Amino acid sequence: MGLIHIELFATLDLVGQAPGGPEEDPDGFPFGGWQAPLLDEVFGEQVSAAYEGTDALLLGRRTYDIFAAYWPHQKGDGEDGEIATLFNSIPKYVASRGRPELPWAGSTQLGPDLAAAVREVRDRHENVKVVGSLDLVQSLLRERLFDRVDLWLHPVFLGVGKKVFREGAVPANLTLLEPPAAGPKGAVFLRYGLADGMPATGDMSAPDRGLGG
Repeated sequence: MGLIHIELFATLDLVGQAPGGPEEDPDGFPFGGWQAPLLDEVFGEQVSAAYEGTDALLLGRRTYDIFAAYWPHQKGDGEDGEIATLFNSIPKYVASRGRPELPWAGSTQLGPDLAAAVREVRDRHENVKVVGSLDLVQSLLRERLFDRVDLWLHPVFLGVGKKVFREGAVPANLTLLEPPAAGPKGAVFLRYGLADGMPATGDMSAPDRGLGG
């Protein structure tokens, strides 16, 4: 069985809507493209490293449409050539309730039972990446159908926009898999793995903080 990695870009108030550009997801959101001024070489290196070994993409319909309009037209020797070559060469699985056209080579719509379809994808591949796709992310969080979360936090507050962790988040323990890493423009990269068990509670007023240790 492979691993499902959720790749998330968020502000400090955990807005993840339309980081890449103003037309990405403009519905009631005036800050599309908020991530662009905060990119630096360290971020680029982190993203490249995160995608090493990826052998499938798992995408929501909106993110798929954005990617399908962009990545097939990028050259392998261009600015984003490494990622373009990767994305264009691996299978793309799309979660959608409708019957979308899927013009990007290697694209397949998932079946109506999302949880079962995602488990089949995880059984078929080693390293599956979920990029953007905030609505799909909520479904994966709700079903605990993920293994790792890569979260880049950026030093801005927006106050409006879709949050990366919304109604889909359920109680779960996570383990920090490597030390946090910051870039010169202030973005911090955090990598977590899903852990066993449920979050524990204690009592800060108790001598042992209520932990019984």
